[in-house]
Amino acid sequence: MRIELDFGAVLSEWPLLLTGVAWTLALTVAAVLVGTLLGIGCAWVRGRGFGDTLAPGWLKAVVGGYVELIRNTPFIVQLFFIFFGLPAAGFKLSAETASFIAMVINLGAYATEIIRAGLEATPKGQIEAAVSLALNRVQTFVWVVLPPALKRVWPSLVSQIVIVMLGSSVCGQISTPELSYAADLIQSRNFRSFEAFIVVGGIYLLLSMLMRQVLNWAGARFVFGRK
Repeated sequence: MRIELDFGAVLSEWPLLLTGVAWTLALTVAAVLVGTLLGIGCAWVRGRGFGDTLAPGWLKAVVGGYVELIRNTPFIVQLFFIFFGLPAAGFKLSAETASFIAMVINLGAYATEIIRAGLEATPKGQIEAAVSLALNRVQTFVWVVLPPALKRVWPSLVSQIVIVMLGSSVCGQISTPELSYAADLIQSRNFRSFEAFIVVGGIYLLLSMLMRQVLNWAGARFVFGRK
């Protein structure tokens, strides 16, 4: 049996592929910016406190429940709950908005534990030195504790961000026009499923490698600095 591959039939649909790449990157960048900030905030709440106050116990319990819930349920269930479940409560969202919210919530939970590990490794003397220089707790956290903490856990955080980007392929299930949705649409038109998903798989591979390189560069340049 001879199998004839026709990648031209897939590549000729390059506008769809380009749109899918654009949506995948747009969702990922937006989710990374908001989700990382969410993770930093939740990590501070779950941590031992930096400065002269600790987070209230009830807030720690709420954040802890959020982290455990998200980390122990599949992303597709979270996405379906937001897109199909919330309308029953009166909150109707577009596919793109639901995808963005689901990705933010998912990344935020995982980033919380990753960043918390970096925060907990901060030497106590470093915090005491900042306090002795009359820095308040916000200044201590933002300028003294957070940058070296992020540097410690940056490889793990980058890996999680890449996983979230790859997980965005699930968002095609609710008709978000990202890359996997483009592949489904293309193969429904020309019945070249094998070629379509090989091409899209290669694009995901390139995006993952590129994103890892960009994030490693950006972290050293803008987030925690490099001496």
